[in-house]
Amino acid sequence: MIPYTDFLYFSIAFYILTLPSFLVGLLKKFSRAWILLATAIMLAVQYVSLSVSWARGSIQEIWLVLGFALTQWVVSFVFIGLRERVKNKWIFYLAILFGLLPLLVVKFVPLFDPGFGLGFLGISYVTFRSLDVLINIQDGLIQSLPPHQYLAFLLFFPALSSGPIDRWRRFEQDWMHDRTRTEFFQDLDSSIHHVFTGFLYKFILAVLIKRYWLDPMATGGQFWHIVSYMYAYSLYLFFDFAGYSAFAVGFSHLMGIHTPENFNRPFLARNIRDFWNRWHISLSWWFRDHVYSRFVFAATKGHWFKNRYVASYIGFFLSMGLMGLWHGTAWYYLSYGLYHGALLVAHDFLSRWNKQHKLLPTSGLVSELGSIFITINFVCFGLLLFSGRLA
Repeated sequence: MIPYTDFLYFSIAFYILTLPSFLVGLLKKFSRAWILLATAIMLAVQYVSLSVSWARGSIQEIWLVLGFALTQWVVSFVFIGLRERVKNKWIFYLAILFGLLPLLVVKFVPLFDPGFGLGFLGISYVTFRSLDVLINIQDGLIQSLPPHQYLAFLLFFPALSSGPIDRWRRFEQDWMHDRTRTEFFQDLDSSIHHVFTGFLYKFILAVLIKRYWLDPMATGGQFWHIVSYMYAYSLYLFFDFAGYSAFAVGFSHLMGIHTPENFNRPFLARNIRDFWNRWHISLSWWFRDHVYSRFVFAATKGHWFKNRYVASYIGFFLSMGLMGLWHGTAWYYLSYGLYHGALLVAHDFLSRWNKQHKLLPTSGLVSELGSIFITINFVCFGLLLFSGRLA
């Protein structure tokens, strides 16, 4: 059963999760045990009915999920021990490779063997959670890795299949915290708000846009059909994906885990950098912290480039290109990532140029509205690339 796609899932979640979570929240007991139990139950609900086919038959996705989780914990556990004994960065790179290997296999093997399909729903999201743990181990921020806590973090069911991508250190704060009744009712209020927002976004607005705008524009070949499709797809993708994220955050808050918000009014962004601080926030910040910042730091420290801006610009292309590949191996996903890398480079260059020459206004209502209008059109064209409509 695919989460958040039909009302049967919500009916099951209500009886299995809502009422027991309410009791756990009132009693202030067994919160960590309940998170583990609820996750195990919902994993069975989500994955037992799903299966993938391959050359030797078929296999239920639940076994792939459990095998992946166990393998990732072993990699992290072994890396903790080796890092203390072997002071060599190649151990870290090897751990990252092993952590990435299942996702790489799922993404790239079908390019050579179209019949290969050994993956499970949400593997992209949980892989980045496991990599976050490995990076924190390398930074000395994780000294031990209790298996029950690791599995709760990695497989936490509300955000397993659709994000947002949580971080270990943030999750651990909620995991170790015993919330009061007042905090429980605050979380309950937030949970209800997010769930109703999810219903509004995904089952009303996204459905209406798809039925009456997106689908009618999907087959027209004229220029205005494609332009109209571009705006329709952008709005549909936002409301559909933001709806998924709202559900995930709402169910998380009910369990006492404050999974981060994934969207913050992205179509009000005044520039492309502002947009990526508002759209798919957990993913863009993951790449910002773990790819872009680390690359720029290493390049600056190692004096790789004479011009200090070159490292930043290559970092933009590297992080956004990888983000495109994270979505899939089709050419339009990579093009989407590189397109946004180019937009970030252009924004940085023009901002510095305008700061020196002061030709374009940077304040005032007209300037702000103009910036929003320009940004949103560049963003919508990028989402048109992402949609594959131009393929």
